[in-house]
Amino acid sequence: MLEKTFEPQAAEPRLYAQWEESGLFAPRAAKATDGAADAYSIVIPPPNVTGSLHIGHALNNTLQDILARYHRMKGKAVLWLPGTDHAGIATQMVVERQLAAAGKLGRRDMGREAFMDKVWEWKAESGGTIVRQLRRLGSSCDWSRERFTLDEGLNAAVRKVFVKLHQDGLIYRDKRLVNWDPHFQTAISDLEVEQREQDGHYWHFAYPLADGVTYEHPIAFDEDGKATEFETRDFIVVATTRPETMLGDTGVAVHPEDERYAGLVGKDVILPITGRRIPIVADDYADPTKGSGAVKITPAHDFNDFGVGKRAGLAALNVMDAFARITNEDVPEIPADLVGLDRFAARKAIVARAEEENWLREIEKTKHVVPHGDRSGVVIEPWLTDQWYVDAHTLAQPALKAVEEGATVFEPKSYEKIYFEWLRNIEPWCISRQLWWGHRIPAWYGPNGEIYVAETEEDAREQALADYDSEVVLTQDEDVLDTWFSSALWPFSTMGWPEKTEDLERFYPTSDLVTAADIIFFWVARMMMMGLHFMDGEAPFKRVIINGLVRDEKGQKMSKSKGNVIDPLGIIDELGADPLRFTMAILSGTRDIKLSKQRIEGYRNFGTKLWNAARFSQMNEAKRVEGFDPATVEQTINRWIRGELTKAERAVSEAIEGGRFDDAAGALYRFVWNVFCDWYLELAKPVFNGADEAAKAETRAMTAWTIDQTLKLLHPVMPFITEELWAELGKEGPARESLLIGAEWPALPDAFIDASAEAEIGWLVDLVGEIRALRAEMNVPPSAKPPLAFVAPDAVTAERIARHRDLLLTLGRVSEIAVAEAAPAGAVTFVSGGTTAALSLAGIIDLTAERARLEKEIAVFESDIGHVNKKLGNPNFVSRAAPEVVDEQRAKLAEAEEGKVKLQAALARLDAMAGA
Repeated sequence: MLEKTFEPQAAEPRLYAQWEESGLFAPRAAKATDGAADAYSIVIPPPNVTGSLHIGHALNNTLQDILARYHRMKGKAVLWLPGTDHAGIATQMVVERQLAAAGKLGRRDMGREAFMDKVWEWKAESGGTIVRQLRRLGSSCDWSRERFTLDEGLNAAVRKVFVKLHQDGLIYRDKRLVNWDPHFQTAISDLEVEQREQDGHYWHFAYPLADGVTYEHPIAFDEDGKATEFETRDFIVVATTRPETMLGDTGVAVHPEDERYAGLVGKDVILPITGRRIPIVADDYADPTKGSGAVKITPAHDFNDFGVGKRAGLAALNVMDAFARITNEDVPEIPADLVGLDRFAARKAIVARAEEENWLREIEKTKHVVPHGDRSGVVIEPWLTDQWYVDAHTLAQPALKAVEEGATVFEPKSYEKIYFEWLRNIEPWCISRQLWWGHRIPAWYGPNGEIYVAETEEDAREQALADYDSEVVLTQDEDVLDTWFSSALWPFSTMGWPEKTEDLERFYPTSDLVTAADIIFFWVARMMMMGLHFMDGEAPFKRVIINGLVRDEKGQKMSKSKGNVIDPLGIIDELGADPLRFTMAILSGTRDIKLSKQRIEGYRNFGTKLWNAARFSQMNEAKRVEGFDPATVEQTINRWIRGELTKAERAVSEAIEGGRFDDAAGALYRFVWNVFCDWYLELAKPVFNGADEAAKAETRAMTAWTIDQTLKLLHPVMPFITEELWAELGKEGPARESLLIGAEWPALPDAFIDASAEAEIGWLVDLVGEIRALRAEMNVPPSAKPPLAFVAPDAVTAERIARHRDLLLTLGRVSEIAVAEAAPAGAVTFVSGGTTAALSLAGIIDLTAERARLEKEIAVFESDIGHVNKKLGNPNFVSRAAPEVVDEQRAKLAEAEEGKVKLQAALARLDAMAGA
């Protein structure tokens, strides 16, 4: 007999160990009859090696595991390939902090080789944390194939790709603007930049016009916006939030259609402090409606300005070094007292000088968004520097075509728009990072600056011999590659490329990719580009499933500062992995998933319901029977549950195949709770307790068989409790042939759906549901058993009433059942299955008190409806309130309106009853 409750804390580690030991996480052996459709593969989005499991990981890996377990049970050879990312900055930062805390030498003091040894030591000791945590979630990855983006095989793949792209002219070295982190002294990707809103200032500076030029500047306007007064100016006003960058200004831009400055285009201004002449240029980037309409242009320190500079032919002058200190290397005229100052100290000094020399016109307070390094927390500086780049535009064309033509599809399809927009407007991809932990760039420099790109230093030396008569000293590039570069090769490098391996032949291209929307362009698009380029035009995956973002129950983003973070490991410790997984699945159908601990606890109750159903079945001697054939059952309830199970299997299979995990979970919930537990087992009780031994034996066998099939259907979503029940229930009856993870998915023919049984039990279920709803509406005490009468039923209904009389008495909680020509006096009528029925409530409820209750509750709903309508009718509320607050009010309105309609119907019934 099953224990009273399932104890996940004890069972889950034991069950996971059994799965691993079984070898079923690995793909099954190939068969001679296998075709492409017999393999299913998916690669895990590699979590950072420094990471710990967060709720986003829990969602993403639950969905992947559902796919892997489902296709495994469908008989396919399934490869779910796991691994971790070396996470350049994050890992280097962790180790540097550890060294500092221990009072040891810093990275630069100990040298590259010694520091790298320390990082590998850390990786060996602490780098497996998230992998262990994924096991706790139940992830059925093939751990024997686990990869790491810095392992030797991937290192070889990365070098080969770099060299080939360089040979093809698709990797090159260039001087361009990058996101520069002055703390880590490296370029970082846009994904590693965190935009923070903060208080700041616009400093309005007057740049004097050169050569005595003046112009008439409008200072007053009429109602139509036409200038009515002017003043003569010999300067032009620009505004900036970063005064320190003015030292590198090489132009001032105005809009080509801005009449105020039309006569100044082509003229020069004298840049304060440096005295440098810089031109006034016309460019659409300048917005006439913002500030003065004139914009200072610093191509070396602003991304927009860099574009203006390119179009206008302006010089790009660096005025900061790698530490974001002022340097005069490009601008010798910068005063000595500013050289060496930190950028923020220089800002104060420049503003003070502007005020002193009277070219500061205004200081305007503002809130603006400032980029920060997500790891370092320091303000990011757009910085002009020599880096390695990929010609992403060229590589993007096949990647665009693959999705446009349907070789790869996105689910939901709406996410294709993000993919297209980024690829159609793609910029060169900066792939070099000034770090030590990562794939070192396979480029060597000769004594005269020549660059030799090769997979090995030996190959680079051979290239150098073409330029030199003898061996020369070559120096390898100090930089490493962007982490996303190695991740872009993940689908094929993890399967052994550049070697022609069995895994590549069998599992590439992969079937699905499950990932988040925020890395569609950082990772998905780049995998598409690399896969198509290096794998003979084959896209790396056939379908990309985008999962939503998990927020708190109010729709707010989770953050430690808000205190609303849900820790998946804490949930697993307390409630087990299954309730978390089921919650992730059933809520996965929206872009923003509103999650609360209470939701997860609710789905723990779902698991408990299943467990109790299995115990109830055991108590009633429902055991698996050797040779039992569900096609031969005769009892109506057994033919009915067989059909309901078949429909549930169809719904679950179609939903999982379509990537609609919420629909799959919803179908499972409805079948297990609403159909099997609430109705079938209730309908089976009289059979279990009856005298018909043949009916009893059939229903016991059918119950055990149905539970087995249900465990199979539910296993991909809730693997632990289903595997435990599979084992426990397997102790009776024929021996199990395998663990549940290795069992075959139910194969249920259409013939299992029995229309006559469905109609009959459907009639009974609907009728009892109507009676129960009416009792609740009319506030009938649970202990009361009113009489039930059917008004002039047809012959089919009369036969059903007779067959199911005992069930109706029990399930409907009625005292007697009669057939009448008209509804009795004092009865409430309702229609079910086309027949009018009457529930006699006279003497059971107080009509006056009940009317007062209903009217009072209707008034409450009306008050709520009026209050919410007033809010939603206020344009200020709708426009200013957070979207989740507006949605909450709309949901509240719909709920109140629905409640009012139900109570009004109950009141009408009450009036009809009183009138009778």
